[in-house]
Amino acid sequence: MRLQGKTALITGAARGIGLEFARAYIAEGARVALADINAEAVAQAAESLGPQAMAVQMDVTRQDSIDAGFAAAIAGMGKLDILINNAALFNAAPIAEISRADYEHLFAVNVSGTLFCTQAAARHMIARGQGGTIINMASQAGRRGESLVAVYCASKAAVISLTQSAGLNLISHGINVNAIAPGVVDGEHWDGVDAFFAKYEGKAPGQKKHEVGGAVPFGRMGTAADLTGMAVFLATDEANYIVAQCFGVDGGNWMA
Repeated sequence: MRLQGKTALITGAARGIGLEFARAYIAEGARVALADINAEAVAQAAESLGPQAMAVQMDVTRQDSIDAGFAAAIAGMGKLDILINNAALFNAAPIAEISRADYEHLFAVNVSGTLFCTQAAARHMIARGQGGTIINMASQAGRRGESLVAVYCASKAAVISLTQSAGLNLISHGINVNAIAPGVVDGEHWDGVDAFFAKYEGKAPGQKKHEVGGAVPFGRMGTAADLTGMAVFLATDEANYIVAQCFGVDGGNWMA
């Protein structure tokens, strides 16, 4: 029960990694607001977790939606101690085929969403005067370029940079900002990822997933559950002296 008495808001929490984080936080004693653009899906997800969870509809690309979502979460839980910026999109294309619309949408979610949700949480935490924790979801893709994944890689590199700057800026208010950089994580989103590579690399469906999983030094792709230990740890008092860092949880794919 390392998070007993704490409250958290997790974006992109209707499924996958965000939902797994919510489940882990509740198991550790926290109350959690699950935020997602899909109102029906996030309501069902929150209901499945019981009375310690609440649902918030939020589109992280719209400031009015961010403001309303944070207000609803804080009203429902009484305060906000922890934010996890998990909402994200993935896209892939050769440089010559990247569309401006795809670029702008992906950056609006992955980068602007992270920045302005961080801002909303920080404003509440500063006014409350009791510090807090912000955890950003980066990626191993943010530490390197990838031939077909330029925009996603750039967006996650921006998340790492934002984490560093926000961490340095907010620690004077007792707000710890850090990031988690997963490697390849299995889940329903991988059907879409695999389809991109099938299209641009001429691979059979499932071939890319098999290849990347086999290349992980640990011996398999990660799961959402593999990430929860770091997400819980960074929200505890044990991590108070950790500031503006990005932690790889990737089975050995990237050695920082």
